[in-house]
Amino acid sequence: MSWARVLLLAWLAMAGGAETVFAGTPMRCLNAEHRRAAIAAHKAVPLARAMRAARGRNGGEVVRARLCESGSGLVYLLTLLSRDGKVTRATVDAGTGRLISGR
Repeated sequence: MSWARVLLLAWLAMAGGAETVFAGTPMRCLNAEHRRAAIAAHKAVPLARAMRAARGRNGGEVVRARLCESGSGLVYLLTLLSRDGKVTRATVDAGTGRLISGR
């Protein structure tokens, strides 16, 4: 693993918190217990399905994944790292597993 990738992963681990801002609206991200409950209650698709949707459009390796509450329901916020070192973000509707946005 390259130093750049190690530094990026360390930064991503430290930068996170329980709240995030998406499109100017603060969202509350779920902890592990609440994530499991949402998936078990079929309110969210499994993370693997969301990752497939994001990789299909953006490619790369998912280096960070969060399940958060937004105004319209639950969304997965994914950070991907491509082989060339480019970082992209994708938002997946957690209820359907469909890609909402990717850049």
